[in-house]
Amino acid sequence: MATALVLINTEVGCEEDVFEELGRAEGVVEAYIVYGVYDVVAKIEAPDMEALKDIVSKKIRRIPKIRSTITLIVVEGKSPQ
Repeated sequence: MATALVLINTEVGCEEDVFEELGRAEGVVEAYIVYGVYDVVAKIEAPDMEALKDIVSKKIRRIPKIRSTITLIVVEGKSPQ
């Protein structure tokens, strides 16, 4: 399983539109509207790195009203107990 966090900047005032689109996007398992440098953060899961790349480049980055993204590829993780 490949996992990534995508930090998203939207056009001004379009956070909710992008958030709603992410909710319908394949591979998006969590999404949050946040305050700070970024507007939305999404957690992506895919069966492998190739599928993860496709989700980010062909699905998420093509959502209208997204100005920029930064993708953080997870190399190791642990869920709180």
